[in-house]
Amino acid sequence: MTPVELSRTVLHAVRRAVDAGELAVAVLPERVVVAPPGPGGCGDYATNVALQLARPAGQPAPRVAELLRTRLLRTDGISDVVVTGPGFLNISLDGDADGRLVRDILRANPRYGHSDILRAGPRYGHSDTLAGQAPELHAAHDARAVVLMDAVARVLRSQGARPRLTCAHPPEDAWVRILGVPSDIPVGTGTGTGTRTDPLRPVPAPADPTPLGRDAARWALLHPAPHDRPHLGPGHDAAHLAQRETNPLFRVRYAHARTRALLRNAADLGFTPEPGPITADEEAQGLLPLLADHPRVLTATAAHRAPDRLARHLVAVADALAPLLPSVLPLGDEKPSAAHRARLALAEAAGTVLAGGLTLLGIDAPDHL
Repeated sequence: MTPVELSRTVLHAVRRAVDAGELAVAVLPERVVVAPPGPGGCGDYATNVALQLARPAGQPAPRVAELLRTRLLRTDGISDVVVTGPGFLNISLDGDADGRLVRDILRANPRYGHSDILRAGPRYGHSDTLAGQAPELHAAHDARAVVLMDAVARVLRSQGARPRLTCAHPPEDAWVRILGVPSDIPVGTGTGTGTRTDPLRPVPAPADPTPLGRDAARWALLHPAPHDRPHLGPGHDAAHLAQRETNPLFRVRYAHARTRALLRNAADLGFTPEPGPITADEEAQGLLPLLADHPRVLTATAAHRAPDRLARHLVAVADALAPLLPSVLPLGDEKPSAAHRARLALAEAAGTVLAGGLTLLGIDAPDHL
């Protein structure tokens, strides 16, 4: 059960409780946020939906949580539900939750011998949450504003929206050729007739980003929050191009390339990825919650028009992946085991998330680096 599927399951439990007269709520939430448990939590995922419903239902949050707990315990795929704190629902999934998460991420890839795994691939985290919405985005005639608008539009489309873009002036030719922004953005004033018009006003770039090339320039413009000043120009550009660990973009792309190299090396050794239990691997424990949280990050990135959230998340995934990589392949005369196959599948899943996230930022994810 993916986080998106679990979110729908919890929302279905809310609707059934309302239909049965157990909850009197006039307006139901459109979606339920599930995420890895925080401090004091337990299980695979947690949600605060009971706290959200308590006031409109006129009941204490712990009472609402118990009502939903009873219904969720009858659901296939859920092994336990624990109420903690003021009314958080902590949900444990049946069996191998880690293996299921990896399966949900991996795409069919006959090249590596696991074409039976038919899941989301680079589209993991994409949803139809914003289907039917057409937000209007407007950018000033500024390279950073136009790149920001392009990235926001990409993430909005990943959540089902159909954003409408306008720009104060046609994008400059260099922005189109080098930065990869669309050439057909209509000229407008930012006063459209849609239900929501977002004038995107990031702090302008202090220097021309195009000498960095597409990938480094887009990262330099998108990794800082829109209200922060990008580090560009003499004394800074070299850092964005450096092929070393001090460069966060390099860490993300290098981590992705390492996962692809591991797949090639494993194929040479005669074994393929196979999702399975990996809870005993300490190296995996920091990575799994980040992969599970990826759909929520995309939702938040779209809602706040903030690609920097996605960029920081990719850096966190890359850094959490690094300790796992040395243990993926057998050492010496060691034979490939189920643990090696599970670690390889987890590494491939992490690489898939990195590739999908970079693509939404308009940045290439090369297999070789």
